[in-house]
Amino acid sequence: MQKHIVVIGAGPAGLESSANLSNLGFRVTLVEKEEVTGGHLNKWHALFPSLASGKHTIEAIVKGLNPGIKIQTATKVTGIEAVNDYFTVSGHNGWQEKADAVVLTTGFQLFDSHRKEEYGYGIYENVITSADLEKQFASGKEFVNRQGKKPERVGFVHCVGSRDEKVNNLHCSKVCCITAVKQAIEVKQMIPEADVFCFYMDLRMFGRHYEELYKQAQEKYNIQFIRGRLSESTEDKDGNIIVKVEDTLLGKPLRIKVGLLVLMAGMEFPPATKALTNMLGLKNVSDGFIQPLDEVLHSNLTEIPGVFIAGTCSGPKSVSDTMADARSAALAVAEYLK
Repeated sequence: MQKHIVVIGAGPAGLESSANLSNLGFRVTLVEKEEVTGGHLNKWHALFPSLASGKHTIEAIVKGLNPGIKIQTATKVTGIEAVNDYFTVSGHNGWQEKADAVVLTTGFQLFDSHRKEEYGYGIYENVITSADLEKQFASGKEFVNRQGKKPERVGFVHCVGSRDEKVNNLHCSKVCCITAVKQAIEVKQMIPEADVFCFYMDLRMFGRHYEELYKQAQEKYNIQFIRGRLSESTEDKDGNIIVKVEDTLLGKPLRIKVGLLVLMAGMEFPPATKALTNMLGLKNVSDGFIQPLDEVLHSNLTEIPGVFIAGTCSGPKSVSDTMADARSAALAVAEYLK
């Protein structure tokens, strides 16, 4: 009989692992809690470092899917049970499938910036998140702040919800620094006369071409990078945001007025996935993400034979790293089943 795999989560990792498993000759069911596939990538206007279209990227991934893959959307998985040598996977709407293997590709959730009250998200109109900014870019409308004015100054705050002991997130989300650089460049392309500031702790340009994009941001677009954590922000009578930050390189406090403040929200492990890991008895590492069998040798395997992980459910990753991890997971499943 043809082996059957259930893939849970239809973001980039779920779509790519499903495509590869199907091409390897397995029967695949891809289940997604939302009504559409694509995950967070549906909301991303342009990807770093190439500024490729997020929409076109997800369309290309979906185009590569084998028509034989069964896609079950609008279904929240509420049960996973190991029965002899197979798994029973069930959803809230009565959906149920038997599987020879299960792949968790449930992704991440963005840090809720309301939790950093001192930054003013949800309090001041002109404090937004990186996700809000991507949505504004994607709208194709003129770039203005909440008062309908082109901001003369725009500030970006790195590490919001990442590397922050106060919110119990010590991990680095990996992509925030380069996302800030990308978004800052996009703002300068839309408003060349604007002054753009990036407030950072440490710049982590770990990926290929990231350093080049960072250099371009400074030399071509004159974006100013200030090393220091934002202490608080307030609002003036005109809706501008006054940020207080200590420049740790110069060793002095700064007070800067911006027309728009963008918070670079980090990645967190989603509570809904925690419920699934509890059902299976999987372990989580200190940052909350799923613990693989071995982070170096078997990063897609778990302690439960037949249960695999791919993408950001095991830790923060870029889209390109997520895609590579999904292909690796498909090969690990094939090795297990064959």
